[in-house]
Amino acid sequence: MTEHRSGFACFVGRPNAGKSTLTNALVGTKVAITSSKPQTTRHAIRGIVHREDAQLVLIDTPGLHRPRTLLGERLNDIVHATWSEVDVVGFCVPANEKIGPGDKFIAAELAKLAKRTPVIGVVTKTDLVKPEQVAEQLLALQKVMEFAELIPVSAVDGFQVDALANLLVGKLPEGPQLYPGGELTDEPEQTLVAELIREAALEGVRDELPHSIAVTVEEMLPREGRDDLIDVHAFLYVERPSQKGIILGHKGERLREVGATARKSIEALLGSKVYLDLHIKVAKEWQRDPRQLRRLGF
Repeated sequence: MTEHRSGFACFVGRPNAGKSTLTNALVGTKVAITSSKPQTTRHAIRGIVHREDAQLVLIDTPGLHRPRTLLGERLNDIVHATWSEVDVVGFCVPANEKIGPGDKFIAAELAKLAKRTPVIGVVTKTDLVKPEQVAEQLLALQKVMEFAELIPVSAVDGFQVDALANLLVGKLPEGPQLYPGGELTDEPEQTLVAELIREAALEGVRDELPHSIAVTVEEMLPREGRDDLIDVHAFLYVERPSQKGIILGHKGERLREVGATARKSIEALLGSKVYLDLHIKVAKEWQRDPRQLRRLGF
């Protein structure tokens, strides 16, 4: 019998460093939403990689940043809580951006952890630059802190994704499977559906708006008398009436686009036809209000 390893890993990095795309690439399916907007991830999403020799549970965390709102503080709390629970950490830095103060801030935090938990330096998005730039970024990253390993990867073209999985698995303790064989995430379906709606709403909105969008799924039920249709009733929250206008678009056109995009993703996730009933609500300054944050799941 060969040994079986199992345990937890998480990717950290500043917002938009490619953590969610990498998590999805390793799991082999979409468990975390992705967008070009920073702070897309708001929960610690678990994706499960099943192998003959191991079970690797990846926790995709929000980007660590200097918070400006109560929501920002709560997101950072999620990151720190996750770090304390995992067996190995991947610190992600994009190949196409210079290492900056944000990266150094995270490295300083990680250095405290590195005494007891191995940290692997991961240069992401290598498909966007020439090989010599990748080499330069690896050298620059090496100077930031002492890593257990360094590896360049591209989640988009699959470059070294398997090699990264091997490095992460190598740092896990021996142990049995933690989740049943077919499971790819332990997220409740309603959470995943809400995230897919938020992902659709994020595309094409202006800078300040992404942070103001939250989604809750109020109800998700099979249509009475039909086993091939699921009714999903959801609310999309914004902070100001002017933002509601942006999401609605001219004569509600933009909201219809968001609904159509989200519905396709939800149908792929649930393997069923979906009727999506989506409404916009204004929750004033919800990012700064503890009561509203609780109601929205933070």
